[in-house]
Formats: sequence, structure tokens, C-alpha cells
Amino acid sequence: MPDPRFFCRTAPQSLGYLAEITGATLSESADPALLIEDVAPLDQAGPGHISFLDNPRYKDDFKETKAAACIVKPEMTEWAPDGTALLLTSSPYKFYAAIAQIFYPNEKPQPFIANTAVIDPTARIGPDCTIEHGVAIAAGVELGKECWIGANTVISHSIIGDNVRIYPGCCIGQDGFGFAIDPAGHIKVPQLGRVIIEDHVEIGANTTIDRGSGPDTVIGQGTWIDNLVQIGHNVRIGKGCVIVSQVGISGSTVIEDYAVLAGQVGIAGHLRIGKGARIAAKSGVMRDIPAGEEQMGAPAMPVKQFLRQVAMLNKMVRKQKS
Repeated sequence: MPDPRFFCRTAPQSLGYLAEITGATLSESADPALLIEDVAPLDQAGPGHISFLDNPRYKDDFKETKAAACIVKPEMTEWAPDGTALLLTSSPYKFYAAIAQIFYPNEKPQPFIANTAVIDPTARIGPDCTIEHGVAIAAGVELGKECWIGANTVISHSIIGDNVRIYPGCCIGQDGFGFAIDPAGHIKVPQLGRVIIEDHVEIGANTTIDRGSGPDTVIGQGTWIDNLVQIGHNVRIGKGCVIVSQVGISGSTVIEDYAVLAGQVGIAGHLRIGKGARIAAKSGVMRDIPAGEEQMGAPAMPVKQFLRQVAMLNKMVRKQKS
């Protein structure tokens, strides 16, 4: 349940209004005048709360919930407890997110620059930005309007667009890992590119993005990057991508629009991940992935191929035991 010390809730809303604002369909028995006061998980919800069910794994919680209302897929209504009003949609989690934003709107921080931030005089900061304590912004950096830079972030060699959110502890624009190997001693290759971050990007806490070695490192519009992600030099990420925590992307790899990389995916350098491709957690990618394909495993391969191999291996193990 949201702690009121940290989260401010708006006024109660009728179920009919929530359905109207989201486009969900009320079940026949639902009362549009029913007042909803808050959102809550299925197992913690009570009268006045709205919850959601998107994954059948939680159907038992749904059957036992005390929530006044629940957002569900039409095919899941058979598990609904008596007395719980239903909002019907094919995307319960998406609609829950929209309703949660109604009760807990994302308040934009008041623009300010903390007195502990260190900003080079040659850096250009757009209007209405928020720069938290301990931020360091180096010479020549450009920051668009309405950006939020979290505490203890370090930014250099970067051009950043509008409405970008960079969470605490990020390091952006540092040297890429580039050197010529030599038995007498490795020789550092000067990293002469930049980091370009387009509009409406989110970058999670403690993520690092290396600047390019000559070409720029580019993060496309509307991409969301989780915490603890490492992005190497010259990487180009398209728009609308989702990159989950602890992903590592080696240098000069191209991630095309709307690709999804799940947690701890590792990608070798100089590869291309096609538009809309999806890579499962802990996969090791060593070859290009075509557009729209789903892969998993290490080395990564098409999901069906991976599952066939696992099934075959299990069959061989059972034969050895018998």
C-alpha cells in the first residue's frame, strides 16, 4: 500500500469515471457510481480499492480479494469473487497504470539547481530543468528543457534532448573501453565521439553510457533504460526500446527501434539487433538477431530451438538414469 509519508493521493473517483477515462468496459453488474479511493494489490485490497489481474498465476489471490473493483481480461471473469465490480480490458496492467496515475499523478519537480551541483560555465542548461545534489556537468554539455538529473550523476561529452530523466548515480560520456592490444603494452585509443540522448528518454540509476570513439553513442527517442546497464562506445539504440537491469551492450552494436532486452542480457560487439526483437533474460548474444525474432539462451537462439534443445537434453539425462 502506498505510504502517505511519501505519496500524495488525489480525491476518490467513481468507477464510471475510471472506466470512461481509460476506455475499459464495465461489467453488467458493476455500479458506475461506486467510489474508488485508492489502488492496491489483490491480496491487500479492501473496500474502496481497485486492483488488477493480468497473470493467471495470481488467480487464487483474485478469487480471495476483498477489492471493491478489479481490472481483468474478459476471459478471467470466471474467477471473480462475489461483490467485486469488474473493469474489462485486454490490457489490465496498462489500464491499472493509467488509473494509478489518476490517484498518484507524476508531479513534476520544481525546477532548481542544487547548490552542491558543479556545472561548467560552458555547459548549456535548458529551461525548467531540475539538477539534484552532487551532480557534475562538464564543459560543453548541452541539456534540453524540462530535464531531471538525479543526485550524484556525472555527465560529460553529451548532447541531451528535452524531457530526459536521468536517475541518481549515472555516468554518461566517459571514455569508451578502446585500446590497441600490444605485447609491449596496450595503447589507449582516444575516444573522440559524444553521447547523444534524444527526447523523452529515461535512464535508470547507476547506468553508464560511454561516449563514442569517433562515431557518437546514440540513445533514441522514448527509450527506457533500467538501473545498472552498461552501454559501450559507438552503440546506437533506436527509439522506444526497453533495456532491463544489468544488460551489457558491447561497442558498435546497433539496437533497432522497439527492441526489448531483458535482465542480464549480454551482447557482443558490432552486432545488429533487429526492430522489435525480444531477448530473454540472461541470454548471451553472439550473432545478429533478425527483426521481430524472440531469442533466449547462451549462445542466444530462437526460442523454439532453445526449448527443443532443453527438452532433448532432459530426455537424454532421463535415459542415462534409467
